[in-house]
Amino acid sequence: MTRLPAPSPPRFAVALSGGVDSAVAAALIKEQGADVIALTLLLQKGDRADDAAQVAAALGLPHHIIDKTDLFSSRIMMPFAESYARGETPSPCVLCNRLIKFGALMDAAKSLGATALVTGHYARRVETASGARLHKGEDPARDQSYFLSALTQEQIDFMRLPLGALDKNETRALALRYSLPVAHKPDSQDICFVPNGAYADVVKRLRPKAFQKGNITDQAGTIVGQHHGLASFTIGQRKGLNLGLRKGDHNDPLFVLALEAQTNRVIVGPHAALARRIIPVREISWLGDAPPTQGVAITAQLRSTQKPLAARFFKKEGGGGEIHLDAPTYGVATGQRAAFYDGTRLLGGGWITDGA
Repeated sequence: MTRLPAPSPPRFAVALSGGVDSAVAAALIKEQGADVIALTLLLQKGDRADDAAQVAAALGLPHHIIDKTDLFSSRIMMPFAESYARGETPSPCVLCNRLIKFGALMDAAKSLGATALVTGHYARRVETASGARLHKGEDPARDQSYFLSALTQEQIDFMRLPLGALDKNETRALALRYSLPVAHKPDSQDICFVPNGAYADVVKRLRPKAFQKGNITDQAGTIVGQHHGLASFTIGQRKGLNLGLRKGDHNDPLFVLALEAQTNRVIVGPHAALARRIIPVREISWLGDAPPTQGVAITAQLRSTQKPLAARFFKKEGGGGEIHLDAPTYGVATGQRAAFYDGTRLLGGGWITDGA
């Protein structure tokens, strides 16, 4: 009898950042018997892959360094700074996931023969008869599905997310069980190219025009203060406003209502003026079926730290749409990402715009 050769295990590529989450994801996938290779992105000049290399060595994984510093600079960092110069509040991590982590890195994984890309994101990928679907992670405190809301269906079909059912304590425990060299490494709390949250320093270096002096006015156009650059403000901000030119004895709190790049003006007003119920969005990505034009019930998450709000989404011509909230919300910022959900399932999202 002729013996047939045993089937080869599937080859999975793991996006190995050097952090504990991606390290545990790699260990879990290897334990399942896959042929695992590790890929590490270099995103900025001077980046090193020492921690990732140690994890790859500890797990016995072939390790490939993927240099995307030029692409990251031109497609993520520069648009981030330009967005602030336009008076917006950008969401660079959402864009990076689509273009770099599940774009360029997915292409690299395929070129090395991988049939899936594994990451340490806290979200759940669920197979269905009509394709893979994304759901929120089981731990609400760690859920990262919002940051995946710009992905394409092709990217979701190719990804694997082994941490989706875990919380951080469970991930740390697994890192110790696998004796991973990064088991005690602290989590990063900042955008990767904005150390210590000093985003203004990054914007000032890349787009100095975002820090031209200008006026702060009320809704009637009366000058109530001066500023040193639109990039120092975000919609809904109350603290840090220089309102030394405010006259009269009306000292009710004022909030940033708008950032007007054309006139380099910060417009402030009462909290009630921040209320929004209809929110235009552009460049809609919808996972699975196309969105109905007559409106669909959703919950909309308008910032990464905000809870989803009950709403209906209406598709418009030209790839845009509108979110109609059931109740008004406050502090909606142009440039942020709106993620759409049906329960725990991620439906997609769009970029918040001023509608102009």
